[in-house]
Amino acid sequence: MAAGAPRVFISHISGVAVFDPGGDQVGRVRDLVVMLRVGGKPPRVLGLVVEVVSRRRIFLPMTRVTGVESGQVITTGVVNMRRFEQRPTETLVLGELLDRRVRIVATGEEVTVLDISMVQLPARREWEIDKVFVRRGKGGALRNQWGQRGALRWKGGGGRRAGETLTLDWSAVTGFSLEEHGQGAENLLATFERLRPADLANVLHHLSPKRRGEVAAALDDDRLADVLEELPDDDQVEILGKLKEERAADVLEAMDPDDAADLLSELPEVDQERLLTLMQPQDAADVRRLLSYEERTAGGLMTTEPIVLRPDATIADALARVRNPDLSPALAAQVYVCRPPDETPTGKYLGLVHFQRLLRDPPFTLVGSIVDTDLLPLPPGTPLSAVTSYLATYNLISAPVVDESGSLLGAVTVDDVLDHLLPDDWRETDLHGATAAYHVGETRADEDGPDDGR
Repeated sequence: MAAGAPRVFISHISGVAVFDPGGDQVGRVRDLVVMLRVGGKPPRVLGLVVEVVSRRRIFLPMTRVTGVESGQVITTGVVNMRRFEQRPTETLVLGELLDRRVRIVATGEEVTVLDISMVQLPARREWEIDKVFVRRGKGGALRNQWGQRGALRWKGGGGRRAGETLTLDWSAVTGFSLEEHGQGAENLLATFERLRPADLANVLHHLSPKRRGEVAAALDDDRLADVLEELPDDDQVEILGKLKEERAADVLEAMDPDDAADLLSELPEVDQERLLTLMQPQDAADVRRLLSYEERTAGGLMTTEPIVLRPDATIADALARVRNPDLSPALAAQVYVCRPPDETPTGKYLGLVHFQRLLRDPPFTLVGSIVDTDLLPLPPGTPLSAVTSYLATYNLISAPVVDESGSLLGAVTVDDVLDHLLPDDWRETDLHGATAAYHVGETRADEDGPDDGR
């Protein structure tokens, strides 16, 4: 369907046949999969739910649709027969949006959704929802019935006369976009339960402050801590300020110490001290230590929770620590060998062992016998530019930070360095927005099948 061609109403393609380029029937359309977006933006069309001959329902991406014509849909012929499973960020048009009660933005009048249309964008094979066909009044509930040839027929319920119908732009009605679902925050969170923290943070960032606060309040401490670490400073401060102080302290405890310190550094000193007093003493001590260093130095960038082992620990012990799913890949990349005590600040720092070396030696080998002592650690006052050069020079993704007495204070990871090298508004760039949209939508690229070159 070329750009600028007439729109396609969903009820007109529900039940129609789907053909491959050779004219063989693949199945019939049973629904349309879309991704709702925040801010009243029109939903992006992800693909079609197609029922094949075996009555299995599969997902057909719109990138594999070459034509939507009267009474048929044409595909590229590349179809993945995996059974369709709806993902948390996906919405079914026929199953979830039709019959829905929404409001006209201009008047606040409540109407019922009878149909929805989509159009193809200038970019090839990209579609989005553009119009909503609604009925005024509360007449009876609408119900859909399948005709003999699969066409969707609409009938008024309860014998009541249907009211006036009209076609509106998607943006002219409210009740569809993510922050306007009319759902509680818990239901909204259920929709996003499979999102990575960075992608959920991107969603929160674009919600209204009120809605953002509701969602944050409904998250558990660990999940909120992970999301806060991915948000811009002003969003972090705003959300933390809306929490009760006791809960705010719990969330700070759940954050990585370096991220908690960065967040607290944005607050007035009196607020910092009040929250630190409410935190567990050990957690507060780590954060206080980090706050004592300049922000753009190794000490200010480091985390105080790297993997620390004594020299008499075995490779098996080290690998067990590396396997911890709560560790970031950067922290799991190497272990640091130190004399007791094992927690930072440690006893004398002896060196490090990269996880690749751990894989090359027998599990009973002592880490003290394979430690790399050639790589000099970073002093806590090392400036950001020098830390960056150090990581690049030695091809590292984390580096030890050691004080004058030889104690390991922590480790600087490449992700923390990047956070400070990127501009403050890097989350607003087109690249990040496109990446986040990819993950939020889980664009089912894995189900597109091999590229056919079209």
